[in-house]
Amino acid sequence: MKWIYVLFGLVAGMTMPVQAGVNLRLRESLSDPVYAAFVSFTVGAVVLGVYGFSLRPAPTMAMISSAPWWSWTGGVLGAFFVFAIIILAGVLGATSSMAWLLAGQFLAALVLDHFGLVGYDVHQVSWPRVAGVVLLLAGAMLINKY
Repeated sequence: MKWIYVLFGLVAGMTMPVQAGVNLRLRESLSDPVYAAFVSFTVGAVVLGVYGFSLRPAPTMAMISSAPWWSWTGGVLGAFFVFAIIILAGVLGATSSMAWLLAGQFLAALVLDHFGLVGYDVHQVSWPRVAGVVLLLAGAMLINKY
């Protein structure tokens, strides 16, 4: 059953360069990466809102108030990520942009896992994990160079 999640992750990952290209085109039309990111987030919020509020019960105030303060920063981080993709895709292209974004994600993931930050269970850093991230960084450098 775990393979379904691996497949889901692969499909979700495959949407990232497509989203980058779509948002890059939107940036060209709007002449501004900030407005392109805003439109992207607004459309996404509307779609999620329609889906969520029509098919699921709304969260209660108790549920909302029980969330830790830092859990509300996800939207800001997401906005930065979308904005960064819009900038990077136009300068580096799809492959280099995704390589550097992926390398950065793995570097952060090592730290988050090791210390059990932002809700993750602790997964100690090991030499094989570090080697994997180093290989990803080397891959990003090769992709960027060629």
